[in-house]
Amino acid sequence: MSTTEVKPPAAKNPKKARNPSLGQKKDLKKKTKKSKAPAFDDNTVERNDQSDGEEQQPASGSEQLTFFLKQLESAIGVRVSALELDPIKDKCVVELSEKLDQNVSNLGEHIKMCYGSSWRETLCEGEAIEGKVDPGNPAVLVVSSSALRSLELLRGLNSLTKQCPALKLFSKHLKVEEQVSLLKKRVNIGSGTPSRIKKLIDIEALGVSRLDMIVLDMHTDVKGFSLFTLPQVRDEFWDLYKTCFHQRVLEGSLRICLYGPMPAAPKLKNNKKQRQNQD
Repeated sequence: MSTTEVKPPAAKNPKKARNPSLGQKKDLKKKTKKSKAPAFDDNTVERNDQSDGEEQQPASGSEQLTFFLKQLESAIGVRVSALELDPIKDKCVVELSEKLDQNVSNLGEHIKMCYGSSWRETLCEGEAIEGKVDPGNPAVLVVSSSALRSLELLRGLNSLTKQCPALKLFSKHLKVEEQVSLLKKRVNIGSGTPSRIKKLIDIEALGVSRLDMIVLDMHTDVKGFSLFTLPQVRDEFWDLYKTCFHQRVLEGSLRICLYGPMPAAPKLKNNKKQRQNQD
């Protein structure tokens, strides 16, 4: 009697009995969709962190010089001999403090330390001094691969540019005539792209007689490109360097500052073949 009254639950729901895992499959599909998005975000964040240089040890002065000369020879076929290099090799590349990360917010502090006790007189004062500080002749030029990146770096220089604003030396939304007008005043720091900087030098609006240091932005974007590897911009930079800066570097009157990690350092998944061809 008891066996006829007690029935197994499966008999009441034959459809569920035939498909016991139907609900589980739906849950698995939902979990799979959610797992895809974070993977892309994590890769993107990792690239951005690497490109700011916060996770990498800064290269020594000799390592930076070797890297720079290799890029120079590869780009324009100019080889610096040991005889030419010997008098200037210890001072032509600026070795930045290891106590500060080489990111946007610390740029002003790094440059300030490079000038020691003369930083205020060289970088902050806003009056032209006849025979000493001519209009349109900056002490520092920051060179980067894009207008947007130039603006980012200018924010890191705010502490130095209150008395004498830094000049935007790029073409996006800025006419040459406007920049020529601004260069008729004292300029301590300029930040821009290679093509516009060279154009302003060519028309003799931007002077380099007072120029003491060029800061080369080594920031690498999410696609793996930097000032030294981005097509066209790379060529424009080396044209600018060869024409306007190289001789002064060899004479010891101009210092090079590589700010951030060198382009070959970040390990990116994409554009590997492109970087190998360009490095």
